Amino acid sequence: MQIDTATKSDYWALIEIWGSSVRATHDFLGEDNIKSLKPLMLDHYFDAVDLRVAKDESNAIVGFIGVAEQNIEMLFISPSHRNKGIGSLLLKNAIKNQGARKVDVNEQNLDATGFYEHLGFSVTGRSPLDGQGNPFPLLHLELAGV
Repeated sequence: MQIDTATKSDYWALIEIWGSSVRATHDFLGEDNIKSLKPLMLDHYFDAVDLRVAKDESNAIVGFIGVAEQNIEMLFISPSHRNKGIGSLLLKNAIKNQGARKVDVNEQNLDATGFYEHLGFSVTGRSPLDGQGNPFPLLHLELAGV
């Protein structure tokens, strides 16, 4: 597995991974929510972060992480590559090379909360609304000991 900096030419592959990953892990989001987020991802969110991709041995992108101001803004793995250590690899690289120390996780996404806690993050707070003002509570986590 190789980690590279993403380029704009990667964005369509990333949006495909994002969409399939969100559908597989965010069952609390409706299709309308996903459709409204897609243009924001392509036109704003990808450009607003230090974006890294994980590529397999055939150079195909299988996951990505985006960090801004020490906050992990996005971490998505292709559903066909979940539970193979790719998320851990991207997260550990982000901590070491991108300064990642914080993350917000949808409260309903128990797998994500468990993943971050397993890798040293602790819940430090909660917000009743997500970043778009929707009633999807967020848990705020920080890397322990930082």
